Amino acid sequence: MAAKPRNRVIRAPSRAAYDRETIEAILDEAIVSHVGTVGEAGHPIVIPTLHARDGDWLYIHGSAASKTLRRAQRAEICLTATLIDGLVLARSALHHSVNYRSVVVFGQAELVDSADDKATALSAITEKLIPGRWDDVRAPNELELRATSVLRLPLAEASAKLRTGGPVDDEPDYDLPIWAGTVGLRLVAGEPRPDDRLLPGVERPAYVGALVNSMP
Repeated sequence: MAAKPRNRVIRAPSRAAYDRETIEAILDEAIVSHVGTVGEAGHPIVIPTLHARDGDWLYIHGSAASKTLRRAQRAEICLTATLIDGLVLARSALHHSVNYRSVVVFGQAELVDSADDKATALSAITEKLIPGRWDDVRAPNELELRATSVLRLPLAEASAKLRTGGPVDDEPDYDLPIWAGTVGLRLVAGEPRPDDRLLPGVERPAYVGALVNSMP
């Protein structure tokens, strides 16, 4: 993917990546993203959302009454996703940092109109969160689909930025008797809790256990 004026990383450009493999991998792993638009009064608004990638498209969804999604259909938007991999503890307070992987996507979102295409997008979002779940639950009905907006954003203008490794201190600070290093962070799955109104005899599906085991 080419670096253009809008998606070019200016601050710490050595951490930038523009290849599709890196960008897609971060988007596929990240659960939460944030969508930025400009409100009616001219001020910026950023909201969290869930997303899923299908090839060259990134899907987001929300209530059909969402002002943010309505604005996103009429103007350029910015979507960001971030993964935090660790805390970086330096000897100097100002050199503390985090190890991270992030993506910024710019573009014009398109409204997904047809019920079939909406269902496909919602299935992709559900399956990203819990593989195997979509075929095990009641599908959205016509009323629910009408109450839901689905947008797709092309992955045509995006960039990734990553930080890895340990702290970088000022040379004199390496002589200070202060512990420095990294503390890794990761997302973990807790023990599944059955709903209080679960029908008797309904067993936990295997894919829930697989999800827990995949996030130790």
